[in-house]
Amino acid sequence: MSKVVTFSRRMPDNITEELVAVLSSKAAFEFKPLFEILLLNLRERNAASGGEEMLRLRCYEKLQGLVNQGAVTRTVTGITKKYKGVASRMVGLKAEMKVLRAEWSQKLLTKAAARG
Repeated sequence: MSKVVTFSRRMPDNITEELVAVLSSKAAFEFKPLFEILLLNLRERNAASGGEEMLRLRCYEKLQGLVNQGAVTRTVTGITKKYKGVASRMVGLKAEMKVLRAEWSQKLLTKAAARG
């Protein structure tokens, strides 16, 4: 018998939060301009780490995950790919992330209070 190891997210995901925030608008984005917006937002939050190329790869991976979940639609015209958020799914994702962020903040406050 083989054991299945699962990974549960222990903290909020800044990249996915920013992707959902940007793609919640009604606009469609190509990846390069989308990444530039994400990079600016993450730097503003002091959450961009690991180098720009690594961050680009992580953003693309998260974006493809959202496409596979059905939260983002990908439109291909020739060689151009545009990504646009699905409004109903974005609302649900925003709510889930808000709850996760609140739980994480509460956990940090509890830890800080326990330290004294």
